[in-house]
Amino acid sequence: MNLEISKIANLPTKYGNFKIQSFKDNDKEHLAVYTNTLPSIPTVRIHSECMTGDVFKSIKCDCGEQLDYALKYIAKEGGMIIYLRQEGRGIGLFNKVNAYSLQDLGHDTMKANELLGFEQDYRKYEIVDEILKHFEIEKINLMTNNPLKLKSLKAIKIENRVPVIMTSCASNYEYLETKKNRMGHLL
Repeated sequence: MNLEISKIANLPTKYGNFKIQSFKDNDKEHLAVYTNTLPSIPTVRIHSECMTGDVFKSIKCDCGEQLDYALKYIAKEGGMIIYLRQEGRGIGLFNKVNAYSLQDLGHDTMKANELLGFEQDYRKYEIVDEILKHFEIEKINLMTNNPLKLKSLKAIKIENRVPVIMTSCASNYEYLETKKNRMGHLL
């Protein structure tokens, strides 16, 4: 892995004050957003980019709501959000919008990706081990509902899983049901 690491900057937010650092792996630039003081076993949220949910606050998914929840929680308890640039479960924004169009026709999120010729999930998490090693973190409490994230970290010990409790609405109910029933998310 050819990893470049940026300098550290302050990141004041509506949730609290954080530090921010970028980790560049070839053409992907990921972020670590963390509190000034990290607990001995920090809570870490691995969050994959979702422009529609994170930026535009779409309620078609729960991504933006999960990111907001994590920022509030971590600002209060101490810890880190690792923001991975892997939009649309790794298929990119262009393909994600095409998948959204198929979802509008009644296909669930997995079927829409399949109809476009993609697998369920292309996201990779190896960079997370490298980022946590950079911070000399060996143990974490992982904030996730995704079983793939629980299995993906190889160099870090996960002490506890911190569930991300979200509410559903008419716009994301089917999406959440698919995550739970077809992808094994712990909802």
